[in-house]
Amino acid sequence: MKFVQSKQTLAALAVIVFGFAGVFALSGFVEKARPPLPAGFEDEDLALQGARLKGFSLGFEGLLADWYWMRALQYIGAKVIRDRETNDNFNLENMSGLNPRLLYPLLDNASTLDPRFVAVYSYGAVILPAIDRRQAVKLLEKGIANNSNEWRLYEQLGYIYWRLDDYERAAETYGKGAKISGAPPFMLMMASKMKSAGGDRETARAIYEQMFNESPDRQVKENAALHLLELDSSEELDAIRSALQSFREKTNRCASGWREVLPLLQTIKLPRNKSFRVDKAGNLIDPSGTPYILDKEKCDARLDEKTTKIPLK
Repeated sequence: MKFVQSKQTLAALAVIVFGFAGVFALSGFVEKARPPLPAGFEDEDLALQGARLKGFSLGFEGLLADWYWMRALQYIGAKVIRDRETNDNFNLENMSGLNPRLLYPLLDNASTLDPRFVAVYSYGAVILPAIDRRQAVKLLEKGIANNSNEWRLYEQLGYIYWRLDDYERAAETYGKGAKISGAPPFMLMMASKMKSAGGDRETARAIYEQMFNESPDRQVKENAALHLLELDSSEELDAIRSALQSFREKTNRCASGWREVLPLLQTIKLPRNKSFRVDKAGNLIDPSGTPYILDKEKCDARLDEKTTKIPLK
């Protein structure tokens, strides 16, 4: 009897062992035969939606909102870190290549569970325009509907409309925000500027200086500082190209190096009493400290896309 039981036990063990071996072999085959998936497809879809959880979380909506909020920060942070490990020219202005398809649902869930969670809307205003501006507008409109007394949300939405070249809506949004108690005079000024000269550099400079000086968010300040450098560079490039053209008219050739045009540049006054900068090698450098590229064939100058820290359009 014991012998029969032992044979049955060994047979069962053999079945289990061979079964596991078959599973591993089949898993390996499936893994090798599986077609490649689009980047970011490995992201797991959200199992639970904030709208469905609301009212069934026994008063813990705020805690759940915090969880979605923290997950959103970790989610996009991990993607940025992973991208920077393989991409030296990370573009803060266009992060669509990261395929962060869950960022908006995470922020939307957090704001649904806690509609007055203003930090969620403000974070979306900073990050989402670099991914999908329509989602950014949608999230901020939701934020304003739930927090109509927060003038900063109007400022952020007005900024996004401005980046979309929708100056009419930008003016309307800044104007509404200007009526809120505690809103700075800047809001009314921007409502007026949007109607008259929404796309000029001085309007852009006023927006970014306000963002840099007033925003409590570090990422907003960093982004504004980079855009201010971009505006400085645009003014410099206008002057440099003018000098290169003058040199060409006088000599009937393009400049072969920066030293040939430096005397002409010294006669040009930059806005706000700023000056051109030259490194030890005699190169003309942009506001981020990277040498401009001199195109000796086209008599032109441009930013070095590979090394400059200035946002490129």
